[in-house]
Amino acid sequence: MRTLISSAFVSLDGVMEAPGGEPGYRNSGWTFKHTEFLPEAYEIKGREQEEATAMLLGRTSYEAFSPVWPDMADFARYKTLPKYVVSSTLAETDLVPNWGDTTILRTLDEVAALRATDGGPIIVQGSASLTHALADADLIDRYHLLVFPLLLGAGKRLFSSGDKDAQKLTLTEHEAYPNGIQKMVYDVTR
Repeated sequence: MRTLISSAFVSLDGVMEAPGGEPGYRNSGWTFKHTEFLPEAYEIKGREQEEATAMLLGRTSYEAFSPVWPDMADFARYKTLPKYVVSSTLAETDLVPNWGDTTILRTLDEVAALRATDGGPIIVQGSASLTHALADADLIDRYHLLVFPLLLGAGKRLFSSGDKDAQKLTLTEHEAYPNGIQKMVYDVTR
């Protein structure tokens, strides 16, 4: 079985919406507007690209990343990875042609089937609604979090507000950086 990893930039109060500048959110671009850039704080992002064998995205994140990431040197490795987009509405004709092999999955059962295959880690980038659904279905195995020293108030949250049993996480890696960012890697304990 493959490891499904949710990777997110998150504010201290749990907001993950529009960290890179996606339009429509009051605090859009909060990761670089309010926190000094220190390359070492983002080491995990490069490691994710090297270790991941596939990328899983929700429709909204796919539509935000696909016009930009294929031509960015910082995300060159993702161009070579198979990508899976979970959407009930996205059509094959909506997929960008310059970002490599992309498959549309329609249900969480299809995600579970992908996770059950042999292979390396599958990385979920952003994708708030998808992350909520995956966590509520107990499909996430690990969280890679970069927690920023900001309180953003309103916005899409990393974790759903669904009523469910407690889920234990085991801290497997952590580091604090001089700019206030904290890296936290948690494995889901089953």
